[in-house]
Amino acid sequence: MLVVSYTTVSPLPHRPSTPEPSGGLFSVALSRGSPRVAVNNHPALWSPDFPRQPVAGLTRSPGRLVRRPAILTPPPGRLVPPPTRTAAGHPASLPWTGDRARSPTAAVSVHLLIGLVLIAACLGAAVARPLGLSEAAVAVPCALLALLGGAVDLPTARHAVAELAPTVAFLAAILAFGQLCAAEGVFGYLGSVTARLSRGAPTRLLGLVVVLAALVTATLTLDATVVLVTPVVLATAVRLAVPHRPHSYACAHLANSGSLLLPVSNLTNLLAFTASGLSFGRFAAAMTLPWLLACVLDWGSLRLAFRADLRAAPEREPELAPRPTAALVVLGLTVTGFVATTAAGIAPAWAALAGVLALAVPRLVRRQLSPARLVLTTSPGFCAFVLCLGVLVAGVLDNGVEQPLRRLIPSGTGLLAILGLALLAAVLANLVNNLPTTLALVPLVAGSPLAVLAVLVGVNLGPNATFPGSLATLLWRRNLPAADRPRALEFHALGLLSTPVIVTAVTAVLWLVAGPLSLR
Repeated sequence: MLVVSYTTVSPLPHRPSTPEPSGGLFSVALSRGSPRVAVNNHPALWSPDFPRQPVAGLTRSPGRLVRRPAILTPPPGRLVPPPTRTAAGHPASLPWTGDRARSPTAAVSVHLLIGLVLIAACLGAAVARPLGLSEAAVAVPCALLALLGGAVDLPTARHAVAELAPTVAFLAAILAFGQLCAAEGVFGYLGSVTARLSRGAPTRLLGLVVVLAALVTATLTLDATVVLVTPVVLATAVRLAVPHRPHSYACAHLANSGSLLLPVSNLTNLLAFTASGLSFGRFAAAMTLPWLLACVLDWGSLRLAFRADLRAAPEREPELAPRPTAALVVLGLTVTGFVATTAAGIAPAWAALAGVLALAVPRLVRRQLSPARLVLTTSPGFCAFVLCLGVLVAGVLDNGVEQPLRRLIPSGTGLLAILGLALLAAVLANLVNNLPTTLALVPLVAGSPLAVLAVLVGVNLGPNATFPGSLATLLWRRNLPAADRPRALEFHALGLLSTPVIVTAVTAVLWLVAGPLSLR
């Protein structure tokens, strides 16, 4: 519960003989998801001065009660004079409200502009990484500037960090786990198995790369596919003397498409998982068929687009790398632990931490890994970047973006409404990146699990259309050798032609699946 006081300019009911000035103060307890109290919808103020108005709907999303500074509060030590009244008896100006109260729109516009500029600076620095600096090198100063400049207030920032902290802790653990799996040779072994099963045929290799990238993305996040699997796939293509373009594109597309399946597959999923109100198992059950369809459609679009490259004949017989049995067992147990912990009401971060310890302790004992290096595997700079970006997005929402966004969101859980929501999320992801889009949209649809999942379809699949759509796509492009980087026209032509069709088809399947699972 949150108790907020509101100053009124219309007197509350009192005995006529009471010699008190007009105006009063009342307190109201707000529950999660209740309408914002205003003089037109609180029962205490149903009077001739303020007639009752119908409430159109919730004015804030469930779980996002933000304590705002009251602009009608007089300065400390200053007595509040009774409001001046006009000849008609209506209240005139309030002398203690100050310049901000007289022109709130201008102040909000300035703060909104500051917040948007700082978000653009954070994302630009994360993409370009000037001088090889961490993402946090720009994000942390931007968040501090937002606080000092008034673009976000301290309670809002504290609330945003508190909500994101568990998600970021899990992200750090899963990133470290992926790096340790790579050090144990898991991805090298899986790449060699993929090459052996393909028997050197490019078409068969493409299908196997799609399967490998989808499974790695689903279990170890899309960052593992982009950073760790892509180099293995490129090296495999070189060893087999087959064109690398289809298989490189498969890593990029499946890093996004393959991240629909589990809450751990993508940072966007982690951010939305709690808001969805679903268990780990129900989330996976709802997303399994959409995930499979997304992977199949992406495979089909890649096979069609690169049909000329896939006609090459196999030339070499691949070799099989040594099998890291212990690491593969730990990987399987950790993924199983994600399901078991959430079913037991325990944060899945504990399962990820157990997997990290199982792989890290033997390497620490053998002095193959230092404690400092282990900390770096958690990508602390990226984790700080996520927290700072969350603070900036919360400030932008509070400064005027939330209501326009809310008007854009289709109401209801019908097929057309869910399709519109997914396509809206996809468009916004390509305009401003999928991470800010998730932070902005998920709180506004948190009351409906199906709507949250539809947003995830848009922000996860939509970024396949353009480079800026997701940080993973930008990271994939930046890490490729200069000679292997795709041409912008080629990448965008494929993405813009295939992505809207895939998003629409996958969202329709999600809507169908939601019926038997009682998610509508």
